[in-house]
Amino acid sequence: MEQRTINPWKWQDQYGFSQAIETVNASRVLYCAGQASVDGAGNPVHAGDMRKQIEQAFDNLETVLKAAGYGLANLVRLDYYTTDIDGFLSASDVVGARLAAAKCQPPGTLLGVSKLAFPGLMIEMEATAAK
Repeated sequence: MEQRTINPWKWQDQYGFSQAIETVNASRVLYCAGQASVDGAGNPVHAGDMRKQIEQAFDNLETVLKAAGYGLANLVRLDYYTTDIDGFLSASDVVGARLAAAKCQPPGTLLGVSKLAFPGLMIEMEATAAK
C-alpha cells in the first residue's frame, strides 16, 4: 500500500496531524472501536489525570492494532473525543510524541463531548488503519 499525505498548508504540522491521507492499493483496512483509559478488564483507570489517560488509550490502541497485525504507522485516521478540550491540549505533547515515534501524522478531529461511556473517562480515540 502507498500513502500520500495531503497538506496544502503547514500550520497543522505543529499539532501532529495531516489534512488528509490518500491510500493506494490498500489490501486491508482496520476500523477500531474507541479506545479509552481502561484496564484489561474494561475498568476505567487514571481518573482525573488527562496525561495518563491519553497514554493508556494509546497503549490500548496499540494493543488492538498489534493484535490485527498493524501499528501506529498504519493509521490513516485518528479522532479524539474529550470531556476537557483545554486539558487535552495541555497534554497534547503525549499525543505528538507517540505519533512522532511511529513517524505518523494521521488526519483526525478533536471533539469536545459532555461525557464518555464510563464516569471518570476524559479521552477516547477512534482510529482507522490501512495496509
